[in-house]
Amino acid sequence: MMAVESEFITADVVEVGEFPEIAQRYEVYAVPKIVFNDTVSFDGNRPEASFIGAIESVTGEGSTSGPS
Repeated sequence: MMAVESEFITADVVEVGEFPEIAQRYEVYAVPKIVFNDTVSFDGNRPEASFIGAIESVTGEGSTSGPS
């Protein structure tokens, strides 16, 4: 959903059964597997705050309370 909201975010969905080399590269053992900029990743569902925190750790951005 975030990729729909911002032109700066892209999202790809990969069927790892059809692309096992991608599954191996990203060490996919559970779904969903979320990878940010090839640096931060996690398996499974996360609460929204944790998900946002992972994005912020990659971008170096802090939380904001509104548009800048």
